[in-house]
Amino acid sequence: MARQAKPLTDTAIKALKPKADRYRVSDTSGLLLEVMPSGSKIWRYRYQLHGVRQPSLTIGPYPEISLAAARKQRDEWAALVARGESPKRAVQAAKAEKLNTVAAFAAEWLAEQLPGKSASYQKTMQRIMDKDVLPWLGGMPLADVKPADVLELCDRIKSRGSPKMALLSRNVLKRMYDYAIARQMVESNPAAALVARFIASEESRTRVLSASEIGQVLRAVYTSDIRRPLKLALHLLAITMVRKTELTAARWDEIDMDAGIWDIPAERMKKDQPHRVYLSRQAKELLQELHSLSGRSVYLFPSSRGTEDRPISHSTLNQAVRALSLDVQHFVLHDFRRTASTHLHEMGHPSDAIEKTLAHKIVGIKGVYNRAQYAEQRQTILQAWADFVQAQIDGAKVVPLFRSA
Repeated sequence: MARQAKPLTDTAIKALKPKADRYRVSDTSGLLLEVMPSGSKIWRYRYQLHGVRQPSLTIGPYPEISLAAARKQRDEWAALVARGESPKRAVQAAKAEKLNTVAAFAAEWLAEQLPGKSASYQKTMQRIMDKDVLPWLGGMPLADVKPADVLELCDRIKSRGSPKMALLSRNVLKRMYDYAIARQMVESNPAAALVARFIASEESRTRVLSASEIGQVLRAVYTSDIRRPLKLALHLLAITMVRKTELTAARWDEIDMDAGIWDIPAERMKKDQPHRVYLSRQAKELLQELHSLSGRSVYLFPSSRGTEDRPISHSTLNQAVRALSLDVQHFVLHDFRRTASTHLHEMGHPSDAIEKTLAHKIVGIKGVYNRAQYAEQRQTILQAWADFVQAQIDGAKVVPLFRSA
């Protein structure tokens, strides 16, 4: 005959002392008290369903949940088991019902997302929710929100002259619904159905990332789940100032690591003129790691599909950026070049040398007579730019950049 557990008492519970390892003490009918090394005590319920042992369910901490309350919860779950029903599913359903509205779920989501973030980030997120999202959508059931509801919210924000805030609100909702989908609270994301550029946009030819946005983009790259070579590619694209296709089709025989030079042949340049990139210290570090990952290929970024040695598709980096769900308005990869030019001009670097670094043709009569290549100035410019970008990434001290992922 199986040995019956002796029912617990409050006196016996209070006498339980922590040990080096956590241990469990049984009450009756599957109720357990787990004593942690820290001294805290947690009620749990252990049961079988259809003859199969199930993971124990947590009831909560003692003494916040008394012995009597723990037994009451055990009895309720035991009744479900007796009917062949899963108490775990009942717990999930109760939680879903509790978090049924946008407002209730948003509160839990923010409690999960905000700790550890900067004060300005927390303030912005809370302001978006309190000023716009919750007054308009807060009372709606989470699963009932449709793209039209999100669009109407964005239109209301735009009507007061705040298109950027409208887009940011859409992005916040998109991230919140991604979180809800992952936790099986809803099946679709109403914000994801709205294309960002239809909410608010800047002209592509005028978009320049601020210093903080540079850091935001690249920190998002390094903390994402995209493949490590693609992370290195996006960082290299930012600091070498080349065009995307010039990087994605790059070959190892174009690069002289000892001399710190990358010579791009004319046939891969937009203007059919060869272009030399002077490698910064950071670029060389990225290339060294990249070579350890893809050095067997003739390409810096070989395709992972098929057996043929060929570079990644020209759209691969665009797809990687779209996967980041950035809260940076209307960002495209070509913005890196315009951003570099703008900040370098503001730093006081000579315009002609910057244009040469970008492989731009110097126009007008000045271009006809100016045959200078500005080698030393271009070296200085690319190192200064790589240092500037690194400073923006390091500003938040979020992630080590050169550790393998």
